[in-house]
Amino acid sequence: MVEVRNLFKKYNNKTVVEDVSLEIVKGKITSFIGPNGAGKSTVLSMISRLITRDSGEVLIDGKDMVKFKSNELAKKIAILKQANHINIRLTIRELVAFGRFPYSQGKLTKEDWSYVDEAIEYMELADMQEKFLDQLSGGQQQRAFIAMVIAQNTEYVLLDEPLNNLDMKHSVQIMKVLRRLADDLGKTVIIVIHDINFASCYSDYIVALKDGKVVHNGPTEQVIDSVVLKEIYDMDIEIQTINDKKICVYFT
Repeated sequence: MVEVRNLFKKYNNKTVVEDVSLEIVKGKITSFIGPNGAGKSTVLSMISRLITRDSGEVLIDGKDMVKFKSNELAKKIAILKQANHINIRLTIRELVAFGRFPYSQGKLTKEDWSYVDEAIEYMELADMQEKFLDQLSGGQQQRAFIAMVIAQNTEYVLLDEPLNNLDMKHSVQIMKVLRRLADDLGKTVIIVIHDINFASCYSDYIVALKDGKVVHNGPTEQVIDSVVLKEIYDMDIEIQTINDKKICVYFT
């Protein structure tokens, strides 16, 4: 379990995360939603130790994050940020192999390559795995980076807006992959996502942030509510149920 206790973060004397506390349920998908500037990505980055917290605690399975060695933590948590810049020319297969670095230190075994192959298949990239990243569309690149995260084979998978640059088909594909990671492999998935319909259809739990604070946190069916969403987004949102899934219709 991930336990977040009283997190605070300031930039230039501006508080961007204020007293955030929450628990992430193991083996489920938890989505962070909220408007721009709500603090979603900052909280995710503090959970993954990419940025330091000003105060508060983050515990992974009862152990404070600061007590993990970097290589030890990389076997527990995989994170994919919004912007990923690679300065060397790599093929998809070479990129995905980087996900095995915490285990292999660059000397991949047969077992490591099996994880690479599985991740490439998961993301339906087998037919283009020898292509270079600079030959790919933005959506194809994003799928390759997600495959790298899958190959890392961690218990916790953190994704910051992984649907960026993806069309509807590939967005659905990725959300289905994340669902399989939780349901079939028991992974704990934490995702920052802007599309609340995707959050509604694929998440078990939702954490709603606004102005750096958690304003709602609970099972998806409780948070996907017209009154709750109006409080978060300051706009009228009608909820419709289709095939037992709540779908949001926006009114500006």
